[in-house]
Amino acid sequence: MIYITRRERFNAAHRLFREDYSDEKNMEVFGKCSNPNWHGHNYELFVTVKGKIDPDTGFLVNLKKLSKVIKEEVIEKLDHKNINVEVDFMKGKYVSTENLAIGIWQQLEKAVNELDAMLHCVKVCESENNYVEYFGK
Repeated sequence: MIYITRRERFNAAHRLFREDYSDEKNMEVFGKCSNPNWHGHNYELFVTVKGKIDPDTGFLVNLKKLSKVIKEEVIEKLDHKNINVEVDFMKGKYVSTENLAIGIWQQLEKAVNELDAMLHCVKVCESENNYVEYFGK
């Protein structure tokens, strides 16, 4: 088994809040990330796939094809968007980085399998200090 990782980037805004909380409670729990006027991040996304090397190409997966899948399934839906409002696969979910990583995994899993690879890890870096890694169920 071999692993390979592709990095992509996107910029997006979101707000951490619960509708059933008052503004004061949201600020207490989520701090400035609960700004009613949103806030944004320059995200980095690392998608790691695993599998066997194709003896004909020497590749686990063609990285151009993997990049295209990531861009079509994830980046185009997230980049320069408000995640709470505009991103279909995040509708009805709390827009934490944890839930974003799970949502990205769900967007990519089938398409990665079609490349004869398996999704191993989705890593979402929200800032230089914070990131989430999701390895599936």
